[in-house]
Amino acid sequence: MVDFLLNLDIGLFYFINLKIQNPVFDFIMVWITTRDFWLVPMWLTWLLLVIFGGRRGRIFGVLIIILIAITDQTSSHLLKPLIGRVRPCNILPDVRLLIGCSKAGSFPSSHATNLFAAATLISYFYHKVRAYFFVIAFLVAFSRIYVGVHYPSDMLGGALLGFLCAGMIILLFKFIDSKTHWLGIGRSVKGE
Repeated sequence: MVDFLLNLDIGLFYFINLKIQNPVFDFIMVWITTRDFWLVPMWLTWLLLVIFGGRRGRIFGVLIIILIAITDQTSSHLLKPLIGRVRPCNILPDVRLLIGCSKAGSFPSSHATNLFAAATLISYFYHKVRAYFFVIAFLVAFSRIYVGVHYPSDMLGGALLGFLCAGMIILLFKFIDSKTHWLGIGRSVKGE
C-alpha cells in the first residue's frame, strides 16, 4: 500500500511537472510560485483590514500573525527536519526545475501550510472573499509541483496542516469570545 501511494505521488508529480508543460504555464507558474504573487496581496489585505476593518479587522490581524507564526514554525522547523523527505528536484531523475531547489525537507510544504491556514482563517472572518484566497492557495500549491520543488502529497499534507492549525485558532477564538464577550464579534462573523 505504501509503495502504491509513493508511486502514485511520483506519477502525479511527473504528470504535472512534465506532461502538461508549455511555455505559457512555465511563465505563469514561476510567477505564481514567487512571493510577489501572493505575499504582496496578503500583506496589503492584512494592512487594510487592520486599518479600516474595525475591531474585527484588528482581531483578525492579530490572529493571522499568530497563526502564520505557528504554521510556519511547525512546518519548516519541526516537521520538515523530523520527516526528512528529500525534495523531488534533489532525488528524482528528469525533473524540470524552473526555480532553485532548496536542500530543506519537502514534507509538508510550508507554502501550502501557510496559505491554506490563512485562507481558512480569512474564510471564517470574511466569508464573501474566501474563494479568492483558496484559489490563491491552490494555485501556489500547484505551482510548487509544476516548477519541480514539491510532490503532490507535500501540498496535501501542508493544506491539511494549515486547515488543522487554522481550525484550532478559530476554536480558541470562539472559546475566548464566548467566555469574555468583550471581543464582541463572535456572533456577527458568520455571513460576512
